[in-house]
Amino acid sequence: MLDGVDDVMGVITEHIEARFDMNLAELQKAVTAAPHANREATDIVRWHGMLAESQKALERAEDELVAVLETQPIELDDRAMAMAHRVNMAVTARNGRAMVVQWLLDPAAYGKQGLAAERLARLSRGARQGPAVQTSAPFRPATAPEPASGRRFLR
Repeated sequence: MLDGVDDVMGVITEHIEARFDMNLAELQKAVTAAPHANREATDIVRWHGMLAESQKALERAEDELVAVLETQPIELDDRAMAMAHRVNMAVTARNGRAMVVQWLLDPAAYGKQGLAAERLARLSRGARQGPAVQTSAPFRPATAPEPASGRRFLR
């Protein structure tokens, strides 16, 4: 992954536009108009939107960290360290979503061919109609059972 903010979004957007031979705005309109026409395009547009949200969250976290660091003396306090951790988490989230988009764009990516791809296709076609385990409560009679009587000893 590239570190530059514009690099990550720019490179991925270019890959999307090259893959579908249209700009991202046109692709988003096409997916909105017919979300079931091309599942791959729908998934990519959805994940690109989540990637853009992550990018915005990262930018906000970085701006807040810079503001805190400008007021800090040489040693960092707990607040500054917490902000730095927040930036790290935002970078991780953004990069993870970028990797998903890259995986979706790559037709030869691991898991898209062979047995794994067949299993994924079966799952996405909805082969399983219901939950894998029972989700309803077990049947219970409407009346409460009679209390058990204590043992009686005969002498």
